[in-house]
Amino acid sequence: MGYDTHELSLLITDDAGIQELNSSYRGIDAPTNVLSFPMLGGEFPDMGGKVLGDIVVSASTALQEALEAGISIEERISQLLVHGILHLVGYDHESGYEDEEAMIQKSLELLRLIEPDNTLDYF
Repeated sequence: MGYDTHELSLLITDDAGIQELNSSYRGIDAPTNVLSFPMLGGEFPDMGGKVLGDIVVSASTALQEALEAGISIEERISQLLVHGILHLVGYDHESGYEDEEAMIQKSLELLRLIEPDNTLDYF
């Protein structure tokens, strides 16, 4: 079975770095845990080639969230990476209940493939 491969970039930064990006690109002057910048689709869908896009994770926020959830930082980054990838391919939990549920189910499916702890929950 053949798969079409795509690439993405992952940047791990701190709260100040992600806040700057969040402010510049989303108009939200606050840190967040993950940002996704898709390259496929949009006004020029062929310009990205096989690059899905960029994902930016705040290690500061991820660590805080991992501690609060009682999971490892690696598990939290897995959750955030899956979340970011799903945004890159078109999932959007903010567009309605059904879309949010679809994203949750796909997140859980993917987390079960990459994380040894099969009880690790959605985002």
